[in-house]
Amino acid sequence: MDINRPRHQRHRGNEYIIESGNYRAVVFQQGSALKSLTWEGIDIVTPSPADDIPHSCAGQLLIPYPNRIEDGQYTFEGIRYELPIDEHERNNAIHGYGYRAMWDLDSVTETSITQSWRTPYLSGYPFDLRVRATYTVDAEGLHVTVTAHNADTKNAPWACAMHPWLANGSGAHGDAIDAANAQCRLAIPADTHVTADGRLLPTGTENVDGTQYDLRNGPTLEGRPFDDAWTDVRHNTDGLATAVFTRPDGITVELSGDRTVTSFQVCTGTGFPEGTRPQGVAVEPQTAYANAFRSGIGLISIAPGEEVSTTIHYSAHRAE
Repeated sequence: MDINRPRHQRHRGNEYIIESGNYRAVVFQQGSALKSLTWEGIDIVTPSPADDIPHSCAGQLLIPYPNRIEDGQYTFEGIRYELPIDEHERNNAIHGYGYRAMWDLDSVTETSITQSWRTPYLSGYPFDLRVRATYTVDAEGLHVTVTAHNADTKNAPWACAMHPWLANGSGAHGDAIDAANAQCRLAIPADTHVTADGRLLPTGTENVDGTQYDLRNGPTLEGRPFDDAWTDVRHNTDGLATAVFTRPDGITVELSGDRTVTSFQVCTGTGFPEGTRPQGVAVEPQTAYANAFRSGIGLISIAPGEEVSTTIHYSAHRAE
């Protein structure tokens, strides 16, 4: 098949294959989501089904807000807005609008694809943004850049995240995934854990010193069933904050975000339904954690005519 030719899928639109060296990525039209990423033919993220309803947000871009907004209500610059409730059991709005839409193709080559989306002008988010997502593979891995341009005449609230499930390499199913995840190691360069209530809404922060939430030195995930956020992340001299996921088979995956990334969300999927549970751990670089539209923590305000970008990098190697 011609690598530049989209392969049409009945439900999630076209999918686009890009590859370079040892890396191969497939990107959906729906949500411009990452369907799969392999290195040397090995799954680095758990693949998302092409012809089924997306489960567990696998590979999705979470825009214009990631995670939850309490009661779907927020106030921005003195005006109150109300979003649809789509996490009914917790009465939250969750993960934005971008994953729902079929995106427009701007360009595609053997190694890169760019798709774009215009935010729908709805009462809960009446802001006119033009969003581009560019996926590029090279010898160093996969690079994803999301850019939001404010085409409106007023400021627009914005936050961005990506929701990959890093594959644990086990092939386990159901509750056996817990045991497989427990053998993996995860390093998050963050000094602070975000505490949350039963609705998974932030209640405050705490220092990770001496707690199970101290992931700075890459402990195993044994006894650590997470659906939590970490903040006060450390960026290196290149401006990158890097999570490091090491599997029992010796493959290490690095997931980095640029200076706009202020937090990571980690979800082990413990208790998820067996039939839809991904075989791995969600590690989500975020520009803001849950409830940012209400708390203002990490919230970006894009002025008319301005734009903001976030870049995320994936790479893999064998542990020495």
